[in-house]
Amino acid sequence: MPPILDHPLRYDLANELHARPFPTMQSPSTVIYLAVKQPNEAVHRDRALDLQHLKALLDRHGAAHPQPGATHHSAQLGRYMLKWEQHTEFVSYTLSGEGISKRAFDPADFDVFPSDWLEQAPGQRVTSLMIRILPRPENKRIKAALRDWFVPESLAVAEVLDDSAVVAGDFRIDPAGHMRFALFANAATGSQRIGRLVQRLCEVETYRAMSMLGFSRARGLNPDIGALDSHLSEMMAEMTSDTVPAEQTLTQLLTVSAELEAMAARSAFRFGATGAYEALVNQRISLLREQRHEGFQTFTEFMLRRYEPAMRTVKSTEKRIATLADRARRGGELLRTRVDVERSAQNQALLASMDRRADLALRLQHTVEGLSVVAISYYAVSLASYLAYPLAQALGQSKGMTTAMITLPVVGLVWWAIQRAKKKLS
Repeated sequence: MPPILDHPLRYDLANELHARPFPTMQSPSTVIYLAVKQPNEAVHRDRALDLQHLKALLDRHGAAHPQPGATHHSAQLGRYMLKWEQHTEFVSYTLSGEGISKRAFDPADFDVFPSDWLEQAPGQRVTSLMIRILPRPENKRIKAALRDWFVPESLAVAEVLDDSAVVAGDFRIDPAGHMRFALFANAATGSQRIGRLVQRLCEVETYRAMSMLGFSRARGLNPDIGALDSHLSEMMAEMTSDTVPAEQTLTQLLTVSAELEAMAARSAFRFGATGAYEALVNQRISLLREQRHEGFQTFTEFMLRRYEPAMRTVKSTEKRIATLADRARRGGELLRTRVDVERSAQNQALLASMDRRADLALRLQHTVEGLSVVAISYYAVSLASYLAYPLAQALGQSKGMTTAMITLPVVGLVWWAIQRAKKKLS
């Protein structure tokens, strides 16, 4: 019996589940992270440029190139291990190396990305962050370090993964242009667990930054939406007051409706992506399994206070556009109905006028027919009289008597001929 045939994509799809393994990291270690996105049409960008930029970095360290069409790659760059990933809208670089600098979050650590190489990036920086991984000391020392490294007002701290580590960050950009996160790992916490924590922190920050692009779009649309809302309300008032012709209001309403539809189409992808990124942020934070540490706010609480309002703004803006579009659509339908009713009344008046004109024309036709019978009969009687005069002289009758005798038969024949012609033509 021949072996069963595999689906051609079976192995590719199975391997995809294991294509992006979590990095393994020790404590103490330093992590440098960078995410790059093209400013426009990032989804449809030339992804070959991403690979070329990666290869330029690998060539500086003599590292092997990725396979053609690869979407992820790992390589050793000096003392750092590089993990490169190509996503739908952005590309991420994660560099991790054992050991930490004497100065906490030293900007010199980011020099592993050469400045000239950064200038040639096919896109713009979405976010960059530095993660300082340390063995977990006693809580007093953790609190003292956090007070020196972060802004207390926005600092979020939590014990994560069943108290296997403490993570902290204030989601602020430092003077060097980077976000900062600290991870204090227990002695028993393995390198794979530390790697998962680092990966989730990078994802939380990256997806948060990407979702905030939708907030920026929503905030930019609000003035236009407000103007269209006011204009639409004015047109609705005009519809009830009958101060403006319905056809003119309908034209303006169709213009507003087209603007709203265009606005919704331009924003649909960004708002949809924002919702997806928001879900990923909340999911990654939930996977941390947070517990409160020393009375600090957790990452979940920070997001509820600082991040969730921005996401609600995006959702409300999207809903507001849809609501205005529905209002404009319903208003257009009402106006079209009103215009159709007015035109129907005009058509009925026109038909009534045409009926009156047809009746007048029929009366005029009857009058003309009568006059035609008289006129034709007059000439016919004259001709018949000329033909009958010789016979009348032979019989001794006068011309007047002869004309009188033939008048009625001639008129009758003319009338009969005209009626017969009308029947043939009808």
